[in-house]
Formats: sequence, C-alpha cells, structure tokens
Amino acid sequence: MRSAAVDHAPSQAERRNFQRVRVKIYGRFMLEDRTEHPCQVVDMSPGNVALRTERAGLAGEKVIAYIDHIGRIEGVITRTLQDGFAMTVIASDRKRDKLAAQLTWLANKHELDLPEDRRHERVAPRNPTSVLQLADGRQYQCRIIDLSLSGAAIEIDVKPAIGVQVTLGTMRGQIVRHFEDGVAIEFAVVQRPETLDTEFSSSRG
Repeated sequence: MRSAAVDHAPSQAERRNFQRVRVKIYGRFMLEDRTEHPCQVVDMSPGNVALRTERAGLAGEKVIAYIDHIGRIEGVITRTLQDGFAMTVIASDRKRDKLAAQLTWLANKHELDLPEDRRHERVAPRNPTSVLQLADGRQYQCRIIDLSLSGAAIEIDVKPAIGVQVTLGTMRGQIVRHFEDGVAIEFAVVQRPETLDTEFSSSRG
C-alpha cells in the first residue's frame, strides 16, 4: 500500500515544470496534532516547499502553513531535512497559477535585492519601550533605539542567536545582527508607516 507521502508527491514531469525559487520569507505551520510552529521558507515552487524550522513532522503528515506574501497553503511532508522538512503543495490549478505569480514577484524582488534598510529612513520612536518575544514564548523588556519600515535596533540584556525568529511588539522578524548593547531585527514584511505610528507612536528623531 502506497503511503500518503507518495500519493501526494508530484510526478517527475510535474517536478520539471515546477521552478524552485530561493526566497527568505517567514510564516507558521500547523501539524496534525494541531501544534503551531514558526518557520522560514528556504525555497518554494507551486508544487513543493522546503521549510527551515525547529520542529519537523513525520513523512506523510498533513501540514497547513501560513506564509508571508503567500497566504495559506496545505500539503504533505515528503521528507525531513537536517533543519526542517520538505512538503508537497496540494492546490487547484488556479491556486498553483496564483502561487507561480507570487513566486515570480518574490524572485524578482530578491534578485533586485531592494535596499530596504537604506531606502527606509530610520526614526526614533516617541515611546521606545517595547517587548521582544522569542518563539518559545519567553519575553524580554527592551528599548527601541531606532526603527524603519524594514527593521529595528533595540537595546536589550539578552542576545538571541542570529537567524532566530522573534516578535517585537506585534511585528514578526528575525535577529540579523548583534552589537554591544543589543541586537538588530529585520521584520518579516516591510511595514506601512501608519503601522509604525500605531505600534510605537514614532516621530522624527
């Protein structure tokens, strides 16, 4: 009897038609036991996705994921990786076409390497006090030194490892740099100015 992983795996012809795109986008996924976990997309096509995560399910297990810029996807784990797992994407032809368009946009954005940190002016928040939360739920008080639409520099007593996913206030991101008194965070998605105004009551520094 063939396993679910094999049943849902794309054929060789389908694999050739799916162009994998290397992207760095974030999200969350839910396993069959209904536990939710953060993840980072390593590469993705309209038919497959490889996720970097601290928790990997079992081959054949169904997964529901919510990916930034992409939205909700469903699939089945085909294999576990050293730092995550790979899964098929179960979707209608219309959904696959939409995924292909989204991935083309993301690939072009990454290829252009838009200088978001340089393009977005850094501002000093009127209220610099915030909370940094790690993926395991631990929370730490911090002080925002400055922030832009794409990231923030914060003063904090702890220094999570570079690449660790965190939440600053309500905005998700990852640690990208350490400095003497704190860390720099890159947001998972570029924020809207009004979001920063609401979240941090930011003003020109």
